[in-house]
Amino acid sequence: MGRTISPLGDRVVVKPSDQEEVSSGGILLPDTAKERPQEGKVIAAGPGRVTDEGKTIPMEIQVGDLVVYSRYAGTEWKDTDNEEVLIMRESDVLGKIS
Repeated sequence: MGRTISPLGDRVVVKPSDQEEVSSGGILLPDTAKERPQEGKVIAAGPGRVTDEGKTIPMEIQVGDLVVYSRYAGTEWKDTDNEEVLIMRESDVLGKIS
């Protein structure tokens, strides 16, 4: 059985963009030298934030959006394909890429 995740509240699941394996000078970069990506694609989104009065405020971010997020945002998790995804609050997303 595969593992899937459905984010709760104002959380989104983001698949980070693939990063270049080779530097601009042609040098192969080991994993330890690579910076963590700061952009990716939203693959799941929760229903939205719930106010103290119980009203749900819908998400601005939708599945399929390409986004930029804070460098150290989110919690890493391995999806069904054993690929790393990030679970973060909508407020950790800095903007959409168009």
